[in-house]
Amino acid sequence: MITTRARNLIKRHGGVRGGSRWPVLAVAAAMLIGMAPAASAARIDGPLRWQECDSEGAPAGMQCAAIEVPADWAKPQGQKITLELARLPATEPPRRLGSVLGISSGYGIQGLTRSAADLSELRRRFDLVGYDTRTTTWIARMPQACTQPGASLHDPRGTKEFAMLAAAMNDAFKECQKADTTGLFAHLDALSIARDTEAIRQALGEDRMSFMASGVGGAAAAAYARLFPQRIRAMYLDGVNNQTRGWPSQRLLALPVLQRMFTRFAEWCAKASACALHGEDAERVWRRLLRDADRHPIPVTSSQYGDGKLTGWLLTSTLPLDPGPQNANWLTFADAVDKARRGDGSGFADQALFNARYAATPGAQVMSCGDDRGYAGYAQLEDFRRKARKIAPEYAGAAIDALGCTGWPLPVANPSRPLPTHGLPPFLGVGTTWFDHTSTSSFTSMIPGSVTVAYDGPGHVMYLSGKKCPIRHATRYLINLTLPEPGTVCHAE
Repeated sequence: MITTRARNLIKRHGGVRGGSRWPVLAVAAAMLIGMAPAASAARIDGPLRWQECDSEGAPAGMQCAAIEVPADWAKPQGQKITLELARLPATEPPRRLGSVLGISSGYGIQGLTRSAADLSELRRRFDLVGYDTRTTTWIARMPQACTQPGASLHDPRGTKEFAMLAAAMNDAFKECQKADTTGLFAHLDALSIARDTEAIRQALGEDRMSFMASGVGGAAAAAYARLFPQRIRAMYLDGVNNQTRGWPSQRLLALPVLQRMFTRFAEWCAKASACALHGEDAERVWRRLLRDADRHPIPVTSSQYGDGKLTGWLLTSTLPLDPGPQNANWLTFADAVDKARRGDGSGFADQALFNARYAATPGAQVMSCGDDRGYAGYAQLEDFRRKARKIAPEYAGAAIDALGCTGWPLPVANPSRPLPTHGLPPFLGVGTTWFDHTSTSSFTSMIPGSVTVAYDGPGHVMYLSGKKCPIRHATRYLINLTLPEPGTVCHAE
């Protein structure tokens, strides 16, 4: 049965292209916590009932279906949720090799829809399947109590400030949990998504499958590899995080990348007369703005998010990781920096206050706190700061997204820990040197024989961005299981 929600999602996302709005948050605690015995994936009886997706925006030939899974995999006979699926059937059925299933962090149908044209070569040999994870059910049905920020986030200095922040977020999480009727509050972790993925594989009737994962979907890809290694034929990872090594560790890996990004911006600004900081040392101007704003926060008003104050810590969450068409993002950023150093923070108001609000909203944070994203205590935060100061002192504050998980009221369902690699085939990764190559390669380096291709340019998630060189390598790998040579580089397109 094709539900109204599936049709609406296709219509809503059919024309979208581009990366996540939150690349900085996606890069940002390693605390080993004992787990309850893993619940095995329940069998789904009968084949999926595929029907044509006749909604506006659906690519030609796309089919839709739905599958019912437990909200809590430890209670397979308990409350159920429905996951929407879509597929593009192989265009050369006699040469069909099976299915490629996308493992996303949310709207998998969106990714399949917007990338249909770029997937045409792969589609010759595979059915391409995407699904909207349980997080989409949560987003659509979360109670109002989960949408209000639990605290005014700031970089806590001292155990007392940290404890007060944790207590405020703990109260907000508990109010959200109390109001939840979906049964999902405690079950949005990557292990739960991995079990949903396995249920879909069973319903598709394939013994081993090929997978594609991107962005924070890397956590679910790692969880699937942990639980069901024997079911993986191939795994393509595009700009993923590496939850297994802990969020603070990944944040430390990202700090040199942030520094190099700003150096690129400063070098461009030195050559571009249109840059508002042209003729100055842009890096020095930025560092001084961060210091001054921490000492004397800049009052701002946003038409969407109300009044607030810009600290240097909050400003670091506004860095543009992509210059944009004709360097539009860099031009806007330079203007905002120039105004802010003169006391006018309006250029940063909407984005900075949204960042703070989003990271403190329990309904948003619940989707990753179960994967060990928060700081286990002030000592762990201080340990991160000590290490970060040696790498990039200006970015050594608490990661804003991880800070939002402070006060998580439940045991961490999916703690960061090493990934067993026995039985796994070599994986292929692709990451951009401007952003996510370090996190992607940290994932693939765990698995013997794996390779990560470096895309030497800006951006995030190259396959979904239509970049031909990464697509060529991914297609060859998924069809023939042939990996490129280690050290392979794709030049910016």
